[in-house]
Amino acid sequence: MPELPEVETTVRGLRPVLEGHRLARVEPRRADLRRAIPQDLRQRMTGAVVTGLRRRAKYGLIDTDRGDTLIFHLGMSGRWRIDPDGIGAHDHLLVETEAGRLLALNDPRRFGSLDLVETAGVDEWPAFRALGPEPLGPDFGVAHLARMFEGRVAPIKLLLLDQRIVAGLGNIYVCEALNMARIDPRKPAGRIGRAKLALLASAVREVLAAAIEAGGSTLRDYARPDGELGYFFKQFRVYGREGEACSCGGTILRQVDGGRSTFACPKCQR
Repeated sequence: MPELPEVETTVRGLRPVLEGHRLARVEPRRADLRRAIPQDLRQRMTGAVVTGLRRRAKYGLIDTDRGDTLIFHLGMSGRWRIDPDGIGAHDHLLVETEAGRLLALNDPRRFGSLDLVETAGVDEWPAFRALGPEPLGPDFGVAHLARMFEGRVAPIKLLLLDQRIVAGLGNIYVCEALNMARIDPRKPAGRIGRAKLALLASAVREVLAAAIEAGGSTLRDYARPDGELGYFFKQFRVYGREGEACSCGGTILRQVDGGRSTFACPKCQR
């Protein structure tokens, strides 16, 4: 599933094509993805000018001058294609600008979603209402983690994946950040000292920034809007590297927790 860096990369790739441009055509090509596509999406978006693009957690937002915001989620396999050579069966939304640029939202598994809400009420949209702070924003840091983890006995990794605690973190980058901070993913969050939490907050930011710089991680279906692949997977410290050597000299192990694979080094992550 595309995580925060992949969505951020997508938004940055769409920005020069859409921002400031009028939408000449908006064509949903089916009635639903994971959920129903708003029936009035074509009417409300056609003719609108895109005023900005941004990201919240793992969602992309496209604002217009009509006071509407299109919210997209890429699901398991979604990606935007810019000026595609042809339109295929899995291109479920077409957006054409007056400048003649064509974008197609492609989602073979249809686990993504499209919603259209009033821009003024975006923060109260149900999926956003309970989200924690952005890990790259000013409200995230050691003080926030210490407050959220106080007295908690749940494993640190499980809580980092809780979107109510930190918005946008997913399995790949949590595994990477915990290894960088030398923290056992199974350790009860409330037993981790403030010094370690400071290292963790810094590691989260560093890992996400590096992943965004590399265009995200292409593991299966993800590609940037320009068609290029994300190359952060070449920098993975532990994720997907079961049996290989950690930077400390230990051997990376894999275990499954709640249906997710956890990669960690028992030698340095304690």
